Amino acid sequence: MEHQDRWDLPKGHVDHGESILHAAKRELWEETGISDSQIWTDPEFVFTSQYWVSKRKTPSQKALKQTTIYLGFGPPSLQIVCTEHIGYRWWAWNPPHRIQAQAIDPLLDQVAQHFERNPDVFAKFCS
Repeated sequence: MEHQDRWDLPKGHVDHGESILHAAKRELWEETGISDSQIWTDPEFVFTSQYWVSKRKTPSQKALKQTTIYLGFGPPSLQIVCTEHIGYRWWAWNPPHRIQAQAIDPLLDQVAQHFERNPDVFAKFCS
């Protein structure tokens, strides 16, 4: 997803009583218009990370951000509806990727390792 000064992934907060996976699918729907019925989520891949970010209202203060990212696949014809971002872009799979150092690059490094360990998943969805 495109922001004014960076690229990012669809994400958000977990609502009370909601599982992390359900929150991820809800946030994907809210930010892109992609429903969970349009994608297959790889049950073998979950990426978690923590990193420090500047607070919006007080940039001199830092907050620890924790993310859990799932790997999903959908048909190339998926239509994106940007509701919270100015745009989006699809990148060709050609590791190593250098898109956004804090959140996206470490994730894609782990996806590449996952594909190396599970070539059948890569062949099925990325060939």
